[in-house]
Amino acid sequence: MRTNSCAASIDTVGLLADRSYFICGLAALNLAATFAVADPLGSSHEWPVYGGDPPGTKYSALDRINRTNVSRLRPVWVHRCDDMRREPASTIECNPIEVDGVLYLTTPGLKVEALDGATGRTRWVFDPWDGRGGRGVNRGVTYWSSGADQRIFFVAGTHLCALDATNGRLISTFGSSGKVDLRDGLDRDVFFLSVTATSPGIVHKDLLILGSVVGEGPSPAAPGHIRAFDARTGQRRWIFHTIPHPGEVGYETWPTNAWQTIGGANCWGGMTLDAPRGLVFAGTGSPSYDHWGGNRIGQNLFGNCVLALKADTGERVWHFQVVHHDLWDYDIPCPPNLVTVNHGGRQIDAVAQVTKVGHLFLLDRETGKPLFPVEERPVPKSEIPGEQSWPTQPFPARPPPFAQQRLTETEVTDLSPRARAFALEKLRAMRAGDIFIPPALKSSVVLPQFNGGGEWGGGAFDPQTRLFYVNSSNEAEWISMAPSKGQSDLAPAELGQMIYGAVCSACHGFEKANNPAAPSFASLKGVKDRLSRTQVLELLETGRNQMPSFATFSPLEKRAVVAFLFEEVGGPKIPMNDTKLSWAQEIPFVATGHHEFRDPDGFPVNRRPWGTLAAIDLDRGEIRWQTPLGTYPALEAKGLPATGTFNIGGPLVTAGGLVFIGASMDERFHAYDKATGKLLWEFQLEAGGYATPATYEINRRQFVIIAAGGGGKPETSPGNAYYCFALTGEN
Repeated sequence: MRTNSCAASIDTVGLLADRSYFICGLAALNLAATFAVADPLGSSHEWPVYGGDPPGTKYSALDRINRTNVSRLRPVWVHRCDDMRREPASTIECNPIEVDGVLYLTTPGLKVEALDGATGRTRWVFDPWDGRGGRGVNRGVTYWSSGADQRIFFVAGTHLCALDATNGRLISTFGSSGKVDLRDGLDRDVFFLSVTATSPGIVHKDLLILGSVVGEGPSPAAPGHIRAFDARTGQRRWIFHTIPHPGEVGYETWPTNAWQTIGGANCWGGMTLDAPRGLVFAGTGSPSYDHWGGNRIGQNLFGNCVLALKADTGERVWHFQVVHHDLWDYDIPCPPNLVTVNHGGRQIDAVAQVTKVGHLFLLDRETGKPLFPVEERPVPKSEIPGEQSWPTQPFPARPPPFAQQRLTETEVTDLSPRARAFALEKLRAMRAGDIFIPPALKSSVVLPQFNGGGEWGGGAFDPQTRLFYVNSSNEAEWISMAPSKGQSDLAPAELGQMIYGAVCSACHGFEKANNPAAPSFASLKGVKDRLSRTQVLELLETGRNQMPSFATFSPLEKRAVVAFLFEEVGGPKIPMNDTKLSWAQEIPFVATGHHEFRDPDGFPVNRRPWGTLAAIDLDRGEIRWQTPLGTYPALEAKGLPATGTFNIGGPLVTAGGLVFIGASMDERFHAYDKATGKLLWEFQLEAGGYATPATYEINRRQFVIIAAGGGGKPETSPGNAYYCFALTGEN
């Protein structure tokens, strides 16, 4: 652990003063006790949990910043981290938490920092990488306390770390010298597989309940079981098998040996908690492999499910599956929001679940039954040999979709005649139409794209108006499938390209179209300028940070990937008939990658808006308003109104009548009128705010903070800053 490694980097962009702490009666309280009875109006002046509170509302009762004065909002300090990377570009997706005047956050290089919430001065820094720098993403940390024992929980690589919240040092009595290896305790040997977490866990009493990020195939992947750890010792207290074991509910929805071989079905987006009921809620992702399920015939519970579990024991109370037998990587990307609505003449506690395809399912919190009708509609059948796609998928009658779900010639761009002609020509050679077109040998359109639609930022709920705010991306991609085993002899780099497209492209990209909102971006193919062949081979064998090990690759496969990454030309042909790829027997068909679908100028091929922010009336199941979120500066300069852009990061709603959100590729931080959707204020950040903002109050002054880390999925310039805003003219 190194202290003050970031030198408390503060820009004097506003009035800055040391202030005594005032946290409205919450100082020194045990947060587990604080939320034993959840406050439905979120009256805490802190932001002590990822998403603001255990129900995940992303709502604050603070109103010092409001519609009448938001134009006076300015940065009062900017904290700059020292571990940003340009190649490959880093990002910051962290939603900071604030407890007793202290902010806890993560950096581009995945260190943990504690800052003074009023001034931004660094209190301590924890570096789990010993100066080597971490890679990947992290969305925040978890705070737990019992009396004087205050802890921060954080996942670095395959390890869950417990830190002393007062000084950032590992707590030696937790796990092994302060760490728990997440590959242990999954009731299956996964030592050579990747298990980590990018979203923080949630605390219930003396338990830390945690999901995971695991591999997505086609190579072997760990199961995504949900676990609870003792907050003091790190011992596993319970486990819920998301891929059921023999005798457990849902086992019959898989082949008999799936619990021993299939991976995924993991909760990677975080969880929410109903403390009075003692229930924890989670949304799970797809089983692996994402795009071919012939080895997992069946409905595949509890993949793609909203789950309600007893927080004390992990016992299932109910589940609701939003995608059956997923072939599209349509994970549930975010925690369920716990809401209260007026329905059928009475007040009902409910769960609102956002999905990648732009659905919002509203479920009774105690039973999981939908509050609005859900129709099982027939969807196209897969034509891939060996696949048995599920014949129907669930569609909620209300609310209507908040994202575009169809791309035909009618919905093609009208940005210019040239763009439209290009898109029409490409579209006519593809399978297109509504959602749930199964991946096939022929290219097919996916709208919303694989990231969403709804994404990990999720939605925000206002308990006063019962309006739900959610952002969405409306950009198309395309996908095609190919046999795992080449049909003709291949040069090493050609084989490497096939392996890369099947295994690596979902995370690292495959082919990058011109992006008008982004500078030149170095994909993983540029690794040859940074690492030697020997170093890449070592990385494939061991993994690093959040990159899993590919020790299951054969020596030939590893050499082929290196040949592709180093752009080797020629070489002796490899006879594919005699070559056994590590997954080809189990997964005979793989995706060629998630491919962007853009016009010659780099803009999406579907009609605008390409990104939106919506307010949904949960009582009536209606969209109250919807407005473009972000714009492309090049089109703005031509006089076009806001187009919307691909967006990553969630909203924050306050009692001051405002919805705060960054997320858009124009790298601006916005404040909208929560009643009308009118843009009231925006600030040009130095890098994209691809994170969810937080707000808190210290010494009767309200602050709003957002990470400006850029990079990430939008692939804009990386950043290194946290911007903290307050009203000008305040003492």
